Formats: sequence, structure tokens, C-alpha cells
Amino acid sequence: MKLKSILLSSALGVAMLAPAAVSAKDLTVAIQNNLTGLDPSNVNDTLSQTSLRLIYQGLFGFDKDMKLIPLLAESYESNADATEFTIKLREGVKFHDGTDFNAAAVKVNLDRLRNPDNNLSRRSLVSMISEVEVVDDLTVKLVLDAPFGAMIASLAHPGAMIISPAALEKYGDDIARNPVGTGAFVFKNWAADTLEVARNDDYWKGPAKVDNVIIRSVPESGARMAMLQTGEAQFVPNFPPELMQVVEKNEDLKVETSPSIVEYYVAMNNNKEPFGDQKVRQALNHAVDKDAFCQIVFSGLCSPADSIIPGGLSFHVKAGEYEFDLDRARELMAEAGYEDGFSTEIWANSNTESLRAVQFIQQQLAQINVDVNVVPLEAGVAAQRIWSIESPEDAEVQMYYGGWSSSTGDADWGIRPLLLGENAPPSMFNVAYYANDELDAAITGAIGTADPEERAKYYETAQKLAWDGAPWIFLGVADLIAAQTADVTGVHMLPDRGFLLEDAAFAE
Repeated sequence: MKLKSILLSSALGVAMLAPAAVSAKDLTVAIQNNLTGLDPSNVNDTLSQTSLRLIYQGLFGFDKDMKLIPLLAESYESNADATEFTIKLREGVKFHDGTDFNAAAVKVNLDRLRNPDNNLSRRSLVSMISEVEVVDDLTVKLVLDAPFGAMIASLAHPGAMIISPAALEKYGDDIARNPVGTGAFVFKNWAADTLEVARNDDYWKGPAKVDNVIIRSVPESGARMAMLQTGEAQFVPNFPPELMQVVEKNEDLKVETSPSIVEYYVAMNNNKEPFGDQKVRQALNHAVDKDAFCQIVFSGLCSPADSIIPGGLSFHVKAGEYEFDLDRARELMAEAGYEDGFSTEIWANSNTESLRAVQFIQQQLAQINVDVNVVPLEAGVAAQRIWSIESPEDAEVQMYYGGWSSSTGDADWGIRPLLLGENAPPSMFNVAYYANDELDAAITGAIGTADPEERAKYYETAQKLAWDGAPWIFLGVADLIAAQTADVTGVHMLPDRGFLLEDAAFAE
């Protein structure tokens, strides 16, 4: 038996910090896209899932540096080949509706999430679990159908956060509008562009230092900046880089940058011509200046992509380089029979940053006679048109600009959901509809072993195959930028573009 434990003596000790001079009031956070739902098991975007950290918690989670920490679990142990995991749970925790948190609640949640009949978008986080066994009230055992070294990291993903079983029974599918968790805040209201939560005075770690948190969706960058300047908002994660200097000149505000694990790309639907042709996909990669992308879209706070996953993820290797070379791009287009180019469209979220990115792509591809129509989509509309289709044959998307981060901190979640052939929507997030038998074998091989050296070999193969196959226009990995009023403490951005607000406070 190989013992692996994460103990309470880590960053999660329940003892509260010594009181400081703070005053409780409301914290308003301005984000760039609308939230798409309140069921953590069935949302696809980082902003929705990270906002739900206010209400929900998982067995495990991450601290501000994205290091794995225990939350509703206290420790775990696994067998040598990572096919069985026994998890000890925290005692005395209650859901917001008064329901006890225990092993039975964990079983209800994991069985719900892993059941393919429920069609939950985060199912693959736990799809390798064949049985969830209640050992006793505070112990649960997971039996896997194959070794999986990233099991605990997968349970730390927000998609595996634990919902009150009583609420699941009461609300059914309407849990997406009636969230009930164990977190530091209790759900109050969600309407249009605003989520409101109130402090949970019975929180197991002790009450938060702010009364309420309001998450406001404000797609236009200048409007988020104005809210910060006037005090209407106190924290703006994913802050627009072009406005950093304005914040730096204001002594009442502060801004911070940090590395990320977010990679930006344009997915090309391989089921739509001409994107089924590898030469066309490679040509488009050569036609886009990645250094210019980083400069224009992110004011230089960005590095060109060199693989299908960012350097901050485990098992990353440099897979290659698509040099900006219009002659090579035109040559490949001619070889594919598209010397005169073609017309297509690109979908993207309707926030300022995304629109600037797709307009840049539009201009770049025009140089090789590719006429791109830009189609901005509000986040909820995008979720429906891209991820909620009935079958792959119904997909209308041709090109899609977006970013992805592995919110497990592991290479698995940066590759498998996006590029495994069977994971096309509505199953998961392979919006390129890319299928390659060799790549599939490498991805499934990596999750079939707990040996880090073996996983590394599989992931190196996967990265090089996908880079050469070019299902995406590989763009860049952008730094994180967050701005806040100077009187706010305890708010943090995570490397995956999420944020933590539980420790937020206002200094007097």
C-alpha cells in the first residue's frame, strides 16, 4: 500500500488568522463574460466554475499558487498502481441547507457525475471510477477500472465540487439555478449579468470577512476599468493589459501580473472543408504572426505557443514551431488546391479582448486570401451553439477562438478533453472535431498508467503528433493580470485564470 496524505497542518488549518483592522462590507468583482450556469458539474467555462468556488467546495482544491490542498477531505491513500483511492473526510461539515456532509453525500455526487446518462459536461473527470464505496460515515473508497495517476488532481477540479444531495433531490436539473454547497457563501440570486452570494456564518472554517460578494459580467474592457476607478467594483480579474498604465498611476488602485497555464488557439472544425486538409491547417499556422498576436492582443504579456499545452503544466515539451512565413503558407495552400483562398467564419466571445484577437486573425489570414467573417457570441449563446449540440453532425462552427487551462494542474486535462477523438461536443470539448488514432493511443496510454516516466513518454508523443496535425492555429500563453482597489486584501488569481475570494477583506 502506497500512502499519500495531505494533512490539516498544511495551508488549510482551521485556526483563523489573528484579527486585523478590517471592516466587513460588500465585494464587487467585474468579469468579462456572462456566467453560463451554476451547476459545477455541467459548466464549461472557467469564469462560471471559479465563481462557484464561493458556494461549493470539492474534496480537494488548490491554494493561490495552484498547489493541491485538502478541503472536504482530510487525507487519502492509494494502492501502488493507482486503481484504488481511500479518502478520509472532514467531520462536522454541513451543507447550506443543513444536510450533513458525509461519505453518502460524496457517493451521490460522484455517481451522478460519472453516470453517462446524465450527460454532465465534466463527467470525464471521474469517468474512470467503476465503483464508489461508502466505507463508513467519514470514509469513501474509489475503485477505478484502470490506473489513473491524476485521480486526486481531477477531484480538485471545480467540476467535481460537492452538491447537497438533498438539494439534488429537491431541484433535479434546476440545481443549475439553485446551488447549495458547503462554501463560505450562500447563494442569494442570479439574474442576467449578476450573481449575488451572502456570507455563511456557519462556515466550518469560520465566517468570511465580507458580507456579500457580487459577481458582475461586464464584457467591455473600458467599462470594467471605469467601475474600478469609481469604486463600483473592487476587483477585476483578467484585467485588460492595455489599461495597466492607467491603474499604475492611481495610488488608490493596484495591479499584479503572474504566469498562467492558459493557452489561446483557434480550433478548426475538421469536419468542415477545407479544414479537413492538414496542409490547410498548417498553412494557417504559418500565416499568423504569433509574436504580433502576443503584442497586439496582450500588450506583450504573452509568449508564443510551442506545444498544445503551456509550459507551466506537468509533462510539457516543446513540440515545434510554426514560423511566420507567408510564402510557405501560400505554398501549402496551393498544394491543397486553395491557391485562391476560401471564405469562412470565426466565432468568439463578445468581450473586448476576444474581439481584438479575432480581428487580428482576420487581418492575418487575409494575406493568404482567406476571407474570415467575425461572429461575436455572448457566453451563454456560445455555450449553446458550440457545446450543447445534439450530435457532432449538427455542429455549425467552422473556426472558434478561445483559451483553455487545465484546472487540475495536470497535462491530462489540458489534452484529453480537447483532442481525444471521442471527446467532440456534445461529449466534451474537442471543438476541432479532430480524430487521429495515434494521438488517441498516446492520450489513453498516458491515463492508463500511474508511472510518471511512462506518462511523460506518452505525453511527449501526444504533443508532437497534435502539433504536426495542427487541429488548431496555435497562438500563445498569456500572463495573468488582476487589478483591485488598494484597500482590498485576500483576493487572488489562479494560474488557470480562475480566482479565489474566500479570504477577501477590506482594510480600514
